[in-house]
Amino acid sequence: MAAPQSCADGSCCSHPGAVPGVQQTLEEMDFERGIWSAALNGDLGRVKHFIQKATDPSQPDSAGYTALHYASRNGHYDVCQFLLENGAKCDARTNGGATALHRASYCGHTEIARLLLSHGSNPQLVDDDGMT
Repeated sequence: MAAPQSCADGSCCSHPGAVPGVQQTLEEMDFERGIWSAALNGDLGRVKHFIQKATDPSQPDSAGYTALHYASRNGHYDVCQFLLENGAKCDARTNGGATALHRASYCGHTEIARLLLSHGSNPQLVDDDGMT
C-alpha cells in the first residue's frame, strides 16, 4: 500500500525529517542530570543535593572528569571547597591524565589552585600532554 500523498514527501510528523528536532545521547542526558552539570554551572545547591543523596563526589563522567574538574575549570570556588570538604579526590585524573589542579591552573583560577594545593593536590603530576 502506498503512503498517502501528504506523507509521500516526508512532510507529516510520523516521518523522520518532517519536524526538526534535537537529538541527545544518553551520555549527554546523564551529564545534564548529574553532579557534573551542577558543578560546571556553579550550582552549589544542586551539588549539595547530589552529595546529600549519597552521590560519590569523585564519580567520573565518560571522559574521566569529576565534578571537581568541572568546578575548577570554571572558577567555582565555593563548589570546589564544598566538594573537597565532602571527600572529593583532588588528584583524580581524567582519561587524558589531567587533575583538577591542571584545569584550574590552565584556566587561570589561582585561588582554586591554592585551595587544591591546601587539600593535598600534587603539583608534580603530569598529564598525557606532559603538562604539570
